[in-house]
Amino acid sequence: MKVEEKVKNIDPVECEAPNMQANSDGLLKYLIIGILFGAVFVKAEIISWFRIQEMFRLQSFFMYGVIGSAIVVGLVSIQLIKKFNIKTMKGETVNIPKKEFRKGQIIGGFIFGLGWALTGACPGPLFAQIGSGFSVILVTLLSAIAGTWVYGRFSDKLPN
Repeated sequence: MKVEEKVKNIDPVECEAPNMQANSDGLLKYLIIGILFGAVFVKAEIISWFRIQEMFRLQSFFMYGVIGSAIVVGLVSIQLIKKFNIKTMKGETVNIPKKEFRKGQIIGGFIFGLGWALTGACPGPLFAQIGSGFSVILVTLLSAIAGTWVYGRFSDKLPN
């Protein structure tokens, strides 16, 4: 059986947030927005290992304020999208699926927090840290990729 025939016989995988972008016309604008977002992270010291350690040692409110304000902005934004039926820039309806709680999220959250506390990095600012010259964070990035692969490989065997 040829490779093309094998690929045709594979069932497509459904994703909660599929990438609907068929071409790369908008990639430059996303790159620019990402660079600007990273610059804000750097200037606001959100990527600072010391700020993150202060948070986990309960020595400073700074990161809790940043995270708390992001949660409030997210909540308000979601409510506005739902209330006014706001569409995407392409006119598509925004569909926010219901989430179900699973006890595995507690275990995963604990592991995530432990890794965040040990490395001083979470997925959001990883690239900003690397772009700022903290090359040691490449180890954290590779670990995050490996962890994602392990989860994907063994998720069906993990607790719900």
